[in-house]
Amino acid sequence: QVQLVESGGGLVQAGGSLRLSCAASGRTFITMGWFRQAPGKEREFVATVRWSGGNTYSTYYADSVKGRFTISRDNAKNTVYLQMNGLKSEDTAVYYCAAPARDTIAVLTTTRRYDYWGQGTQVTVSS
Repeated sequence: QVQLVESGGGLVQAGGSLRLSCAASGRTFITMGWFRQAPGKEREFVATVRWSGGNTYSTYYADSVKGRFTISRDNAKNTVYLQMNGLKSEDTAVYYCAAPARDTIAVLTTTRRYDYWGQGTQVTVSS
């Protein structure tokens, strides 16, 4: 049974940092991603990381977080991380970890391309 479990959310002041973790169990995923959903808004893409073998990874970010957020993974722990720096009030949302059932070389940035989802972790940035 596949499970994705996020942790690390919380309340932080604007300009602060948080690191989210997502532990996967049940299988290893080549691609994993982070999405977020603010109240009254659709779930949106944040970042994705694809493992190409060995120590080779490719990452892709939404323009809104580029330069502030960093996605990484530890394959030994089957865990993906999202380091969030320079947080802004508009980053407030529930953050979800996700993974596709099948590997692809495409960069996956839409919710419909992901099959497995975590339960979400709340990130609140106070201004």
